[in-house]
Amino acid sequence: MEWQTDILGADFESCAFEAAGPDGVLRRATLVRHVPHQAAGGSGPRAANGSVLFLHGWSDYFFNVALAQFWTGQGFRFYALDMHNHGRSLQAETPGGYVEHLDDYDAEISKTIEMIRSCDPLGEAPGPLTLMGHSTGGLVAALWVSRHPGTVQFLVLNSPWLEMHGSSMVRRAAQTMVKPLARFRPKTILRLPERGFYYRSISSSAEGEWLLDDKYRPPLAFPMRAGWLSAVLSGHTRVARGLGIDIPILVLISGASANGMVWQESMRHSDAVLDVNTMAVRAMTLGRTVTLERVDGGLHDVFLSAGPVRADAYARLARWIHGYISSGPQPEPPAGLERGGTGDMS
Repeated sequence: MEWQTDILGADFESCAFEAAGPDGVLRRATLVRHVPHQAAGGSGPRAANGSVLFLHGWSDYFFNVALAQFWTGQGFRFYALDMHNHGRSLQAETPGGYVEHLDDYDAEISKTIEMIRSCDPLGEAPGPLTLMGHSTGGLVAALWVSRHPGTVQFLVLNSPWLEMHGSSMVRRAAQTMVKPLARFRPKTILRLPERGFYYRSISSSAEGEWLLDDKYRPPLAFPMRAGWLSAVLSGHTRVARGLGIDIPILVLISGASANGMVWQESMRHSDAVLDVNTMAVRAMTLGRTVTLERVDGGLHDVFLSAGPVRADAYARLARWIHGYISSGPQPEPPAGLERGGTGDMS
């Protein structure tokens, strides 16, 4: 296991690895860790509250330096996984973002957790593990926890994609149409309207404040393929049936959605990707202990929202951490969370 300085700069390291799923296929993934102010050979900060592992959304990668700084400031060790066919793990011979079964992520997530628990430089007990997921990564995280009870102690979901827009009827209709194609020609690209509204609201190359690398996160996302959509719809079906997760869960979503085929100014302060009311309903099927936080003015990723909204989202997350995970006085969130920061992307 070789850690190298990551694209985000000196406070981050990354390690590429391969994991074989039940089908025997080796898939490449990349683990990123936050090592603030760690000199060569240093031991890094103590983590009184254990570790957190972050899973990005579809057609995305980990770049949010402020998110890592927040978790480290709250007494956690922070890790993020660029899953196979995404971000740092992209390979020329495989289609970006593609997966035929969401369970195909299981092996790399399991191996990542083994790596986290084996690389503690201070020899501390591993402590509790918090799994955090955004959008499709939130769906993957929830399904993974439901299939691996006892492995993760806390679950945090940021605008998780738990259902199709509107209702389960929309999902069932989509499944009927895509299933035959997914079975016989799974990598067929679906010709659907492309919208770059969310990218427009977050990227500093458009009208946002976040420095994104377009080769890792393309403005119009990766092409949507039949097998991938079928995998997501199957995941939604499992969520709708109830996952029975028996650990504390936090779900953060925007206060409103803004959908449509033309740009609206409301997309600067709402979720332009998912139906937040549908997500709120589906969140209640995840388990018995679910906290739902609506962040007024939030974007699809509430931690990429405008400064004051982002600070509110972090405050809500800190309050939940203090209530469920941490012991002792509540630490102050790191300064500067109102400002976007993505480190050195050179």
